[in-house]
Amino acid sequence: MSRLVIVVEKASDWGSYYPSDNVVTAQEYLKEPIGSDDERTQVINLCRSYKYLGTGYYVSLLAEARGHKVIPSVRTINDLRRRSLYGLDIDDLNQKLAKFLPDGGRDTTDFGVLVYFGETSSESLEDIARQVFETFPCPILRIEFERERVWQIAAIKPTGLHTLSDAQEDAFAQALDKFSKKLWRKPRARRKFRFDLAMLADPGDPMPPSNKRALKSFVEAGAELGIEVDTLTKNDYTKLAEYDGLFIRETTALDNHTYRFANKAEKEDMVVIDDPSSILKCTNKIYLHDLLRSRKLATPRTEILYRDDPKKIAELPDLLGFPIVLKIPDGSFSRGIVKAEDAAQLKAAVEDLFQHTALVLAQEFMFTEFDWRIGILNREPLYACKYFMSRGHWQIYNHGAKGTAKSGGFETLPVRSAPGDVLKLALKATAPIGDGLYGVDLKQAGDRLVVIEVNDNPSIDAGVEDAYLGEDLYRRIMGEFLRRMERKRLGQRG
Repeated sequence: MSRLVIVVEKASDWGSYYPSDNVVTAQEYLKEPIGSDDERTQVINLCRSYKYLGTGYYVSLLAEARGHKVIPSVRTINDLRRRSLYGLDIDDLNQKLAKFLPDGGRDTTDFGVLVYFGETSSESLEDIARQVFETFPCPILRIEFERERVWQIAAIKPTGLHTLSDAQEDAFAQALDKFSKKLWRKPRARRKFRFDLAMLADPGDPMPPSNKRALKSFVEAGAELGIEVDTLTKNDYTKLAEYDGLFIRETTALDNHTYRFANKAEKEDMVVIDDPSSILKCTNKIYLHDLLRSRKLATPRTEILYRDDPKKIAELPDLLGFPIVLKIPDGSFSRGIVKAEDAAQLKAAVEDLFQHTALVLAQEFMFTEFDWRIGILNREPLYACKYFMSRGHWQIYNHGAKGTAKSGGFETLPVRSAPGDVLKLALKATAPIGDGLYGVDLKQAGDRLVVIEVNDNPSIDAGVEDAYLGEDLYRRIMGEFLRRMERKRLGQRG
């Protein structure tokens, strides 16, 4: 059964609210005997101060030692205490602040707002408040703004419940009620499940890594193994602490919420696929190219183009020959890739791509009827597919096909039927990345075999990648989550 504990420094701090069995004083919590069962305990630490080695600090510290999920965590407390560190974290928030507080919008040069569990009464600052809370999960925060030439965040400070006015207490109570219901729901009729797994997906994505039938199969496979799989969206960031693991089934990128979710899950000591390191290594093609080259793995002949180096661009035809394939570093599903047939097309394509990125990948063109895709899970081959080029096109996906992306056919094979050298190279390509779930794309032309890229969240669609293994594909992936979550739980007990 899940248990919610609200810790206050003094009983009087809760005096304005209805009494609750969930509320205890810091002294009561610190003296509480350590439980020996599997009961989940979620702690909201509302102590007056989180000063280092103070009462509030020890509440969070011992909560973590007891295996309780606590807000704020010791990491958050330390990050808020060290201005130099959180100044780096909020860099991007300062840029966004300009549109909420334009020059001349206020006469004052500084002001502050209170944020309760990511919510604020200032409607124009709701997005900023949410992002600050996601970065520094803490019950009550005061964000202070200042303006010199432009508005910026001057400080982020935790605030005590005892300092709130009557109106602020009402706002806090509403936010607490909403947050506790969202994060720590009443015990569900799911105690037959040993673990909870969050599966991040985007129902509005026209080209998701897994279609609806596949997502349903993951849920069913998890249930067979004693794992309850809940589908989350990008708006469910604060729910992560409720789960034992995170499975990302969205197209990942370093600059969007998928990376934040993966980072948060890793900090919470959850099992996570795709892990942040894999996302970092796979989503940027230039990073991945250097990684593969450092391991002396075969790739297409490649040149890195810099925006301010026209000489290198002029040399490309001699270095690679036409046609030349140009790629933006973070494209996916064949997007952000252009083929130049001559010098004029090359010039136009490069100018267009440099509008979006400072570096561009240029590669020799290797035509093949299909690309190999080898699925790898925990350093072992999982599935093998041939993805054929879209009809009349040189890529698997044709994004110019009457406004919608058209893809070529496929053939799914038993892993044992894939050529040995293809499997061997795929395994070598994932070795420096990690032990997660990957999809390795390779081209085979005559005796030549090269790695095109490694995907950290490979496509797993019902009717395609599962065409040979069927439901066993989903059971194997869920089985790996089960193995890792069991190992982590045993480690925590040990």
